[in-house]
Parts: sequence; structure tokens; C-alpha cells
Amino acid sequence: MHGIDAAGVVVVRKQLRRSQVLPFFEGLSPCLVGIEACASAHHWGRQLMAVVHEVRLMAPAYVKRGKTDAADAEAIAEAIAEAVTRPTMRFVAVKTEAQPAILMLHKTRDLLVRQRTMLINALRGHLGEFGMVSAQGSAGVQAALRSLILEQERLPELAQAALRGLAGQLETLRAEIERLEHQILAWHRQDATSRRLATIPGIGPITASALAASAPDPALFRSGRQFAAWLGLAPRAHSSGGKKRQAGISKMGDGYLRRLLVVGATAVLRMARQRGVGGAWIQGLLERKKPKAAAVALANKTARIAWVLMARQEVYKPAAA
Repeated sequence: MHGIDAAGVVVVRKQLRRSQVLPFFEGLSPCLVGIEACASAHHWGRQLMAVVHEVRLMAPAYVKRGKTDAADAEAIAEAIAEAVTRPTMRFVAVKTEAQPAILMLHKTRDLLVRQRTMLINALRGHLGEFGMVSAQGSAGVQAALRSLILEQERLPELAQAALRGLAGQLETLRAEIERLEHQILAWHRQDATSRRLATIPGIGPITASALAASAPDPALFRSGRQFAAWLGLAPRAHSSGGKKRQAGISKMGDGYLRRLLVVGATAVLRMARQRGVGGAWIQGLLERKKPKAAAVALANKTARIAWVLMARQEVYKPAAA
């Protein structure tokens, strides 16, 4: 813990154990506390705010790194102490207890979905060894397993034992994913912000609840473009010699949210391509851009719309044809 006064003079430098942190700050008069945002930073932010301190969390990208010894730790503390007083510094909002709780459901579901994909790929590969080619996706593997049960004599007993084990794990994962999705949907239905976000094309309950739980106060952003940049969906700007260029997206934000928005945008573009709907802007985007670039561009626009709805507390209203 590194403390300075209003003149920038170091007044305290102390190493605290976890059990000593709260008692130490309870003995201080209200002050400004800067913390590097990390897994437990929101917990400590809530604890310190409860004892009347002002807490500001800063993204690690804005803080000097290098934690090899005490000198480096002191340099990091000084950087935080300096950055926390800058008027142009961007801070991370302290999350409520409900927000990380719903995000745990999201992260657990995402982990189980990845495990389900691994099992599906393994099952398709093993079945292919015996000429049983199944369609892609969960439905294709389930159909192949049903046919396997009807034709068990085609496979050796050892192969059947291995496949039954994988099929059992797949069924367990399916049930657990459905349970998590029901809980996410229940939270989405009782959260006003999440319901408003779900009115945007390409955003369903999963994406809406993740945005509502992850996004900070929209007032921290001056525009929708800043919010899209926070998600890593805005192009990187590069200028030299008076020439300005834009590269690909920065990918500096939350990768999970960015992926959800891009997947939703891909679904919207697929419908627009198949049915010729979506408005002139989307049709023009499909004509100018490759599919993946078009999906990212639409995800960028969706993020900006989401910021407007959160800032104004409104629902989505499609533009007049």
C-alpha cells in the first residue's frame, strides 16, 4: 500500500496482509483509493466504499507493469497514485455483487459449451473410423448415437464402451448447459436494462444479460463509439506524416462480449442475405464487405446502439423504411 498527500509527498508505504487491509482503511479518514482492476478488485472496492472511501479502479493497460521485486512494486504504486488523480484518466466502475454472480453463470456456460464441442468432435471422429459419418453439430451426433444403439453389432465391444462414456458425458453437459441457460433467462427477465438490450436485432437474452452485467455506467463514455472501442470493436487509428489510416479492430476489450456481438451480427446478416431484409445499410454492407468484415462492422454498430439504449433507458426502435 502506497499513500501520498495532496502535494504528492509519500506519507505511508506499508505491506498489508489480506486480513489487515480492511482494519487499516477503517482507521483512516475518507480518502481517494486507486486500485488496479483485477479479479478481487471489485470486492475490495465494495468493502472500501462501505467505509466511506472513494474508490477508483484502473484497467491494467493504463498502469506500469513489471512485478519482479519490491522496487517494481513501488513503481507500480506510484504510477497508480499519479494516475488516479488525473482528470483524463478512464476508470473501471465497481461492480455490484449481482453482476459478477450472473457473469459466473455466463463463464461457466461458455466453458461447458467448449467442452461439449470437444466431445462432439471426438465422437464424430471415432464414429468416422467405422464408416459412420454424422452431420455436424449436436443434433448430427445425437442422430448418429441413436443409430449406433440400433446397430451395436457393427462395432467392437471396446469401441462401444468408449463411445458410451463420451455419450454419457455429452448428455450430462447438455442438461447442465440448459440449467444455466434457464437461470440466465430468469435473471434477464427481471433486469430492465437486459430486457431493453434484447430489443436490438442480433441481441438475445444471453448477449443482453452479459452486456447488462459487464458494461459499466454508460455515463463513463462520451459516445457510442467510445463504448464500441471499449469492447475492442473500433478500428485502430494510425497516423504519421499527416496521413491517417485505419487498421483492423483493436480487440482490446472483453473477448466474450465481442464474440457474442459478432455471432449475433452474423445471424442477422445471414437472415438478410437469405430473405433480402435488413434495410439499405445492411444490404450495402453485404455488397461492399466480405462476410466476416461485415459481421464485425454490424457488431460495431450494434454496440453503439446498445450504449444509446443504456444511456437513455429506451427500447430499440427500427428506422423507418
